[in-house]
Amino acid sequence: MLYEEKIIETIPVGPLGLIPLKGISELGEKVDRYLVEWRHERESEHKSTIAFSGYQRESYIIEAKTPRFGSGEAKGIITESVRGDDLYIMVDVCNYSLTYSLCGMINHMSPDDHFQDLKRIIAAAAGKARRINVIMPFLYESRQHKRSGRESLDCALALRELVNMGVENIITFDAHDPRVQNAIPLRGFETVQPIYQFLKYLLKVETDLQIDSDHMMVISPDEGGTGRAVYFANMLGLDMGMFYKRRDYTKIVGGRNPIVAHEFLGSSVEGKDVLIIDDMISSGESVQDVAKELKRRKARKVFICATFGLFTNGLAKFDEYYENGIIDRILTTNLVYQTPDLLSRPYYINVDMSKYIALIIDNLNHDASLSELLTPTNRINKLLAKYREGRS
Repeated sequence: MLYEEKIIETIPVGPLGLIPLKGISELGEKVDRYLVEWRHERESEHKSTIAFSGYQRESYIIEAKTPRFGSGEAKGIITESVRGDDLYIMVDVCNYSLTYSLCGMINHMSPDDHFQDLKRIIAAAAGKARRINVIMPFLYESRQHKRSGRESLDCALALRELVNMGVENIITFDAHDPRVQNAIPLRGFETVQPIYQFLKYLLKVETDLQIDSDHMMVISPDEGGTGRAVYFANMLGLDMGMFYKRRDYTKIVGGRNPIVAHEFLGSSVEGKDVLIIDDMISSGESVQDVAKELKRRKARKVFICATFGLFTNGLAKFDEYYENGIIDRILTTNLVYQTPDLLSRPYYINVDMSKYIALIIDNLNHDASLSELLTPTNRINKLLAKYREGRS
């Protein structure tokens, strides 16, 4: 059964309202189109009742703005009524392409600026919405999730701040450490793995893969991502390997201890296609080193799958590795800002997450279970069966 034909079993929490902030407007519009299409096609004897008031609309997007004064200060404005609505506010804290004027100078928006704008829009709703949900694909400050010495716990503080402002549910993707939800144990917190989407888009492009433990392997680039790689490998029935970083703790370079070598734990990768699974590509040095080591160990093809492609050091090194045959494909999602340069690269596969987000919003609005979406075993098995039939 197609999801669009889903039988309505519960009434909506409230009329659906979608507020994508400026940095995520393109993805928000795609999500909106799915919701509009599904709800116009969906049949139910209850759709004419008052409980379904506003269920079918031409758009669920509610206009919101965060204009700035010349000093760089800002305010949040919602231009439509949100009284009684089930609000979903979307924010991309990594979109550095947006700028604002600060005392006559052009300033690029930082994650701090985006987070402040999110709070401004929540404040502008002024407690009138039925429920406020935040969809923050890249969890703000998620890399500052634990304390080492005397330092701030920024992610936990940010989550507490949102909850104190009245947010009921926080949806994020591939949180750096899901245990940050311990900061808000009485509120909804979901961290979603895009494993099905990675596989779907990879299989569209690569037509000669054999997905079994004899021909393919999942690799974690460091010890921190082992759980992610284990989950991926178990879902696909593959073996897993892991690299760990050997660091020189006598030096500090660029604010961190330099990596001396990447040591490998796992069975032979010779002749196998390997999937390097990570939550993000920041500078890219780790996955580049891991890819080089895998090729040195005679891996056949190297695919890098990362939920967030930040590419803070640019793409030149990735271009070089692709031309030298070290990296075959890079897959990242459209959950964060993607540069036109990145989208134009021949080795890059853009994984669109808009339908997945629309499914999550639709289910939450109906107070329906997310289990099938969060653990997509059946969908993965169907996808693999279809792929194998197409190859045979």
